[in-house]
Amino acid sequence: MAPHSDHPRPDRPGPDRPRLDLTGRTAVVTGGVRGVGLGITRAFLAAGADVVAVARHEPDDLPEVDGRRARFAALDVRDPDAAEAFAGGLDRVDVLVNNAGGTPFGPLADGDVRRHIKIIELNLISALVMSRAVRPRMTAGGSIIMIGSVSGVRPSPGTAAYGAAKAGLASLATSLAVEWAPEIRVNTVTLGMVRTESSHLHYGGEDGIAAVAGTVPLGRLADPAEVGAACVFLASPLAGYVSGSSLLLHGGGERPAFLDAATVNRD
Repeated sequence: MAPHSDHPRPDRPGPDRPRLDLTGRTAVVTGGVRGVGLGITRAFLAAGADVVAVARHEPDDLPEVDGRRARFAALDVRDPDAAEAFAGGLDRVDVLVNNAGGTPFGPLADGDVRRHIKIIELNLISALVMSRAVRPRMTAGGSIIMIGSVSGVRPSPGTAAYGAAKAGLASLATSLAVEWAPEIRVNTVTLGMVRTESSHLHYGGEDGIAAVAGTVPLGRLADPAEVGAACVFLASPLAGYVSGSSLLLHGGGERPAFLDAATVNRD
């Protein structure tokens, strides 16, 4: 889907939008060729970083910003041996963004249990695998960023395995922030709803997306470019003392249901 036209694109710096400069740094973005990951890849390219976008299947077109194109690496990020081989082929890594993830809707009691286990593997185990594999190649001052979800900090009915994985991801980040300090900073960007090319699968057509956006205090879903901007900030020197933290990127969260259920007139 096209980006919103009513707010600036964070990956398109202008005179009134200074750009953080990550020139000379190498960023690895898992799931970096579509959806949220594509926004992250573009943001790092716009900041001057060399980007390796990792996914299982190569896209038709690799992400490009201002004539600078990401490199692509085909990889199953859940496979420890494959991840080690991938990392061994890199000269250095300054930033790792563990973005690969996602889930279809499905109550936990439905379907094959292996399906739910695979969701946990994709959303949690892959980040553990990639972080371990990349660490020996990561320079001092490196940054690892986990892409979390509000599903990990509130009930997640219909996506219970996903919510559990994202809760574990946040815990993994805080633990690694202690274990790997001071050389490597580890943080989480905890996402609310983001508008991507697959939003209609979760929320319906434009009417459904608009209705869901109406539940967000800022009145819209996030743009993938805004997720990318948050990641670039966390990877930059401006966040040099930020580690073990979670940056909530959810537009103000959700209006508490009890306010709508209450009979008291609050207008």
